[in-house]
Order: sequence, then C-alpha cells, then structure tokens
Amino acid sequence: MAAVGSKLPEGRPGGIPEGRYGRARSADAAADRKLKIVGSVLGVLLLGLVGWFGYDYINGTKLSAEVIKFDVVSDSAVEAHLEVRKDADAKGYCTLRSQAESGAEVGRADFRFDQSTGRIDKVVTLRTKERATSIELLGCHSD
Repeated sequence: MAAVGSKLPEGRPGGIPEGRYGRARSADAAADRKLKIVGSVLGVLLLGLVGWFGYDYINGTKLSAEVIKFDVVSDSAVEAHLEVRKDADAKGYCTLRSQAESGAEVGRADFRFDQSTGRIDKVVTLRTKERATSIELLGCHSD
C-alpha cells in the first residue's frame, strides 16, 4: 500500500485522482446553496405568517374585560366589579361563571356592554343556585 503523498506506480501523486471529485464538490456546494436559499425563504414566510396572525389577533379583539374584585353577597348571588375595554362603537357581551367550594358550577351569565365609551367600570350581579366561592371571566365577544 502506498503512503499518502508518495508516488503511485503510474507516476501520479497519492490521494485523489485529478478531476474526478472536483465536479461532485461543486454540485454539493450548489445543492447546499439552494437548500440555504429555500430554507431562508420558508423561514421568512413563516415569520411573516406568524406576524400576520399576531397582528390580526390583537387588532381583531374589540372587547376585553378583567374582573377587578368580587363579593359573595348571599347564598344566591355574587357581585363582580368588571373593567371592560372596547372600541367606542363596539357592542358585545362578557360571560361570567361562578363555582362552589366543591368546584361545581353554580352560576353562569352573559352581561351586555353596548355603551359608546371605550372603558367601562361596572358592578354586575350573578345569580347562583347555591353559595359561590369564586367567579371567573370566561371571555368577551363582540357582535
């Protein structure tokens, strides 16, 4: 066996025969370049798609609310202080749910917000079928 760098019997230096692998290397480099371009284009498209959905989600939300506090006023009612933020011309409703200590749902109601202001603070009363221990805002939906 000939050592690397030594001359072969045909008179050629050891290692890679001339011209045999040059074309394959350039083809691999071209394929790598194409894959990088395709990957970059797909990455930019995916990033743009995620950005578009995020923008649409934020701008599409016309009505949102937050429960500031709640008080259990009796065995059959809970008062909740809601802060609603919306577009001035938006109309919609928010759904509240109340649960007993056991975790069972004891009350659920929708409350409408049709006022022409952008921010509304309102105390609403949710009727329950037994004593509630918590209240939860399930969500708000615009019409």
